[in-house]
Amino acid sequence: MKVDLGNHRKARIDMLPLIDIVFLLLVFFIYAMLSMAVHHALPVALPISSTAPPDKQVTLSVTVDRNGSVFLNEIPVETKNLAEHLRVKAGSEKEPAVLLFADNSITYQTLYGIIDQIKLAGIDRLSLECERQP
Repeated sequence: MKVDLGNHRKARIDMLPLIDIVFLLLVFFIYAMLSMAVHHALPVALPISSTAPPDKQVTLSVTVDRNGSVFLNEIPVETKNLAEHLRVKAGSEKEPAVLLFADNSITYQTLYGIIDQIKLAGIDRLSLECERQP
């Protein structure tokens, strides 16, 4: 005796949930990549300027925090040895450049001491970083 089970439909895969998952993954990875900005400096309170354009073609970053501590690409360095470390890091770069992130509470003397060390390293391209005025 034959049992009738009704209509036999082929199994099919719904594409809509798969497309939703793919788009969610795409959005997640785009957001993750945008949040990974290449920034080799430590957080300091930068001075504010309304006309200073950002310089994006740099190779090294020097950070001076409010205590006067100096960091080269997030590595602590003594001020008197900064020129030597910059020469080593710059290597055979044609025109090495430095981004200088200096806390807005340090003295001019400290700032000019750092600038002197950068100049002693033979680096002429120097960009003093600031925050944009809203």
